[in-house]
Amino acid sequence: MPMFSEGERRFLISVSRLAYCNPFLPERTVHERGALGKDYVAREAVWSASIGDPEASNPNVDLLHTRLAPLIEKIRARAWPGADHGMDKDELAIYEECVHHLLYLRYYPQFVAAGERAGPSGYAFFRKFAADWERYLTRDGVHSETASDAPHFFACFRQVQRAFHHIFDNIIGNSMPAARLRASVWQSVFTHDLRRYRRTLYARLGDFPTLVTGPSGTGKELVARAIAGSRYVPFDPVACRFADPAGETFLAVNLAALSPTLIESELFGHRRGAFTGAIADRKGWLESCPATGSVFLDELGEMELSIQVKLLRVIEGRTFSRVGDTAVREFAGKLIAATNRDLALEIQSGRFREDLYYRLCADLIRTPSMREQIEDSPGVLQDLLLFMVRRAVGDEAERCLPEVESWVRTNLPAEYTWPGNYRELEQCVRNVIIRGSYQPIADRTAREDESFLTRFRQGELTVDQVTSCYAALVHRRTGTYEETARRLGIDRRTVKSRVEAFLASATKIQ
Repeated sequence: MPMFSEGERRFLISVSRLAYCNPFLPERTVHERGALGKDYVAREAVWSASIGDPEASNPNVDLLHTRLAPLIEKIRARAWPGADHGMDKDELAIYEECVHHLLYLRYYPQFVAAGERAGPSGYAFFRKFAADWERYLTRDGVHSETASDAPHFFACFRQVQRAFHHIFDNIIGNSMPAARLRASVWQSVFTHDLRRYRRTLYARLGDFPTLVTGPSGTGKELVARAIAGSRYVPFDPVACRFADPAGETFLAVNLAALSPTLIESELFGHRRGAFTGAIADRKGWLESCPATGSVFLDELGEMELSIQVKLLRVIEGRTFSRVGDTAVREFAGKLIAATNRDLALEIQSGRFREDLYYRLCADLIRTPSMREQIEDSPGVLQDLLLFMVRRAVGDEAERCLPEVESWVRTNLPAEYTWPGNYRELEQCVRNVIIRGSYQPIADRTAREDESFLTRFRQGELTVDQVTSCYAALVHRRTGTYEETARRLGIDRRTVKSRVEAFLASATKIQ
């Protein structure tokens, strides 16, 4: 005899699918609608931070909890010891997954309240959680596959809660490209199969590096931070605490800002005397990174080939040596890298190793430009302006927003594509708030180029000014000192000094 009525079965199947779906994909809406039927509350197609708080923006969550809790109690009573019928294997699997979702919804507010680094008292509610877990999943005559896994599921639930907030808070925009990016980051954390992840892959996914690509200013570091902040952390049920490391868990290295020697030292560490200035042994960030932490390599395309070889070894064998040392050490954390370069072209030109690319591209995320977002959904600009104004001035946002919107609407063309992406949008908002206006870099650089050419033709520039102006012009095109140095055939430090000299004297030249 079936344990569930037909209506109950349809509802529970929708809930079990909802429990293990990607919350940033349309499938979430499909499963919510399937579970709630006519009671489903229609909402925005794209769920993002720019439309409000996540708990307040989806009333269907409360409706599901209200309907699911009494049904689980009813089914549990039917299958209690002494009943004439139990669940078959299929029914038990559906029941278990619905219990998982019920307990996640029930304890979600307490996970949020506990915060990122709560002490043992912050997670004392695990004891109540474990009691509920045993009551729902451990019964004589009914074997539950996950009945003994309360600490692991507690850790998984906390990870899901943290991942949702890191992704929701860091990756903004109501366009479909932004929604697809959030879904892609969720997959990077949990894979496309959350059931398989919680069974086995939770302990192995740190071995998979992640490569984030996309134009400058599109939030690649925010994506990296969301992934790093969403990793699985084991829970100790005796001490009632997570095994969070005491130190920082997101270690970022901007490769474009460092010389090759400093990059090696930052990443791998060094022995005393390995190079001039190495006066003591030093741990690198690969060595300092805990098992639950992440090392972020920004501007990966700037890395020299000699260091790429060493990085390849880290990815393949999870081992490395300090500069000037032969001792082999292990890298325990996760590696995340980002670049705005077209790595296919870099490989063709011989500036990036093909074997390193293929070690990185198993988990590939691309951040969309502002232009892509606006072309998909023109109204997204107003949502992003509101988000940026709130971040800039807090409670004063409602008063400042009309001024910012009016200035943008009046002074920038409707088809303006925001070539600097989020970074430019944020600076536009700040400029309008502070000075009442904003000057796009395209306008400034056009005047700088025109001034340079005019004074060059008139013979008014010194040799130093010519080289500084030209170095700055090429640097604006390439975005990095390394690529500018390569194109000009001079040392990176010379490029840096020339660009800085130009910036210091820009007003005189104009």
